This record gives sequence, structure tokens and C-alpha cells, in this order.
Amino acid sequence: MSQATPSSAASTQAEINYQKTIASPKSAATQGSGSGQVAAKAKKPGTARKLVGGALLALGIAYLATRKKNKPSPEAATLDELLYFVNDRIEGYKRAVAESHDAELRGYYKQLVSQSQQFATDLNTHLTREGGEREDSTTLKGKLYRAWMDAQAAVTGRDEKTILGANIFGEEWALKAYKEALADQTLTGTVRQAVERQYTLSQKTYDRLKKLAENEA
Repeated sequence: MSQATPSSAASTQAEINYQKTIASPKSAATQGSGSGQVAAKAKKPGTARKLVGGALLALGIAYLATRKKNKPSPEAATLDELLYFVNDRIEGYKRAVAESHDAELRGYYKQLVSQSQQFATDLNTHLTREGGEREDSTTLKGKLYRAWMDAQAAVTGRDEKTILGANIFGEEWALKAYKEALADQTLTGTVRQAVERQYTLSQKTYDRLKKLAENEA
């Protein structure tokens, strides 16, 4: 049985090293390909995050745009404030209808209830067009005043002169609210014309109520 000589052993080792040298580029390429795949996979979550972030940003912009669009204008804020006093006017004349025993005066108060309700309808129409919400509330001061009148009526009763006096006070209150609404310059165009028309009618009502009160004196 023959044994390998040192030269043959070295030759064999050289062949092995040569084979490794030939194989190494392929192996490196394979390793590089694997690294590229891992890198590509690593990039995918980043891309997904960008897509989700972009979608959320778009939704946020759309939401802010909607809020800006639906935000009531300064004109709407003025109308909303004025409506509190117009609604007080409605309640005041409803009370007069319920308490008056004079058929002619009761008929007049009913007309003023209808007029005031039309005022409120017109103002609410303009208000909703300007981005506000319909306003049906009355002022806190009006609520307290009516409660005080109820307490007074329970003790002293309500004659026609007293009822007229309460109506005159309420009309003065409404006129002041109209003046303030027109003075702040937020109302323009057809809205301002509507408020000016209501103010004029309220002034005429005030003048007539004063004459009626003088006749009751």
C-alpha cells in the first residue's frame, strides 16, 4: 500500500484551495443577494409607514378644512346674539295675550307674537346659511324678569296698564339689541336689510305701545 508523499499532499491542498477560490465568488454573490433581500424586506415597513402617514395627513387636512368651513362667521355670531332677544320678545307677547282681558289689546298682542315669530324665522334662516345653528333660546335676564313678573302678579295682580308697561320695557330691550347688532358692522347685504326692517317695525311697535299706555293713564 503506497503512502502520500509531502509533494502530493501539498498538491492536494492546493487543489482544495483552488476549488474554494472558484466557489467563493458564487458564495459571496449568494450572500450578497441574501443581504439585498433582507435589505429590501427591511425597507418595506418604512414604505408602509410613509403611505399610512400620508393618508393620515390627508385625512387631517380634510378634517381641518371641514371645521373651517363649518365654523360660524362673525355675521352668524351677531345673529345668534340678536335671536336671544327676539325670542324674549315672543315670550313677552305670549304672556300679554294670556294675561290681558281687553279683547282689542289681546288681538294686538297676538299680532305681535306672530310678527316676532316671523322675525325669528327670518333671522334663523340667515343664521343657518352663515354656518350657525338655529337659535330658539331666550336670555337669562329675560327668564329672570318673567319669573319676577309672575311673582309680582301673584301678589298684586296684572291690570292692562301693568301689562303695557312690561311690553314697553321688553320692546326697549329689543330695540337696544337691534341697535347693537347694526352697530358692530358685521351684518351686510340682505341680512343687514332684514335686521334694519325688523328694527324699524320694533320702533313702530314701541311708539304705539307708549300711546296705548298713555290712554290707560
